[in-house]
Amino acid sequence: MTAFQENSLKHMTTRKRLRPPEERASPLQRIVSSALEDMKAVNVRVLDVRGLTDIADAMFVVSGNSDRHVRSIADNVSQKAKAAGFRPLGTEGARDGEWVLVDLGDILVHVMLPRVREFYGLENLWEGGAPTAPPVKTARPARSATAKPAASRASAARRRRVSR
Repeated sequence: MTAFQENSLKHMTTRKRLRPPEERASPLQRIVSSALEDMKAVNVRVLDVRGLTDIADAMFVVSGNSDRHVRSIADNVSQKAKAAGFRPLGTEGARDGEWVLVDLGDILVHVMLPRVREFYGLENLWEGGAPTAPPVKTARPARSATAKPAASRASAARRRRVSR
C-alpha cells in the first residue's frame, strides 16, 4: 500500500453502531411511552422522523380499542407531559375519538382506532415503505373514439324521436 492510500484511509469514517432505542430516547419520549403503557395502548410504534421532516423528531402511532379508549389515551399523554413540564402545543380530533393527534413539539402522538390506522397507513408513509394499494380493477378493452356506449346511443335516439 502506498503512502497516499494510507493517508486516505486514515480520514475515512465508519458508521458507528446505533445505541438501542431505550438509550437514545429523550425524557419526553420516556414520559409518552410510560403514559401509553399506563393506558394499555395497543400496537405502539415509534417512528424516528428526524431525517424526513423538521416538524418533529419522533412520531408515536398507537391504537385504542374504542373511541373512548382513544380519547383517554390521548388525554393521559397530555396530562403526563404537563405534569413533567412539557406543555402540549395542541390536541386535534378529541371530539370524534377516531383519530386524536397530540402535538408535544418534538414528538407527535397519533392515537387511532385500528380501522382508521389501517386505512391511512402512517407507518408506511413515514418509514418510506410502499403503501398498500387498493385492489386494481380489471382494464376494459379500449374503445375507438367514434364508438359510443349503448346507453348514450339509446338516449340520443330517444331525444331525436321526442324533438320531431
